[in-house]
Amino acid sequence: MAEWDALHEAIIACSRCPRLTAHREQVAQTRRAAFREQTYWGKPVPNFGAPTARLLIVGLAPAAHGGNRTGRIFTGDASGAFLFDALYRTGFCNQPHATHRDDGLTLYDAAITAAVHCVPPDNKPNREEQEACFPYLVRTYRLMTRLKGLLALGQLAFEACLRLARQENLLPPDARYTFQHGALYPLHHEKFLAVSYHPSARNTYTKLLTMEMMTELLERVRERL
Repeated sequence: MAEWDALHEAIIACSRCPRLTAHREQVAQTRRAAFREQTYWGKPVPNFGAPTARLLIVGLAPAAHGGNRTGRIFTGDASGAFLFDALYRTGFCNQPHATHRDDGLTLYDAAITAAVHCVPPDNKPNREEQEACFPYLVRTYRLMTRLKGLLALGQLAFEACLRLARQENLLPPDARYTFQHGALYPLHHEKFLAVSYHPSARNTYTKLLTMEMMTELLERVRERL
């Protein structure tokens, strides 16, 4: 756990990307009216969960008034409300809501990270920012010695997971993996990569991603674990 904690400290202290540093701090200073009286986290958001988990869920980045406010990934926003409800229904956590860092939420056999640990303007990190954050994903993966599955939430997370799989020699030589919800792709060493649409408000409100779709995929992930 010491190395896991050291990784979290390194993520929180990171200031590699000037644009993201300025943006996350600006959002924390101006705040949304509904959270005007709250103190925003305003720093890179670390992983959530334990390194002993067998499933690593990879999202895009913290939300401006979600993780960037609460200091915990997928916490305090609509995406997190959907995701943790689905994780609760499928036995991956102890409660269906995530409102703040001390709300008692516990993950079961899962950990959550992000392709980028700072909130990006318009939810669109550029290529250099993705490159700067990628080593944290690699360190996360290498510390999770019991890991069996990766679950990518959205296209950008999927691309980060594919890059990780290539670097760690997990991709079969003939792999031609494409982004499509519900896919479960085999990796070397009896691991796998699962793919989902991102649980953004846009995707869930338009029914591109429904709770039935999300829980069905998570049940299949649990079977594979």
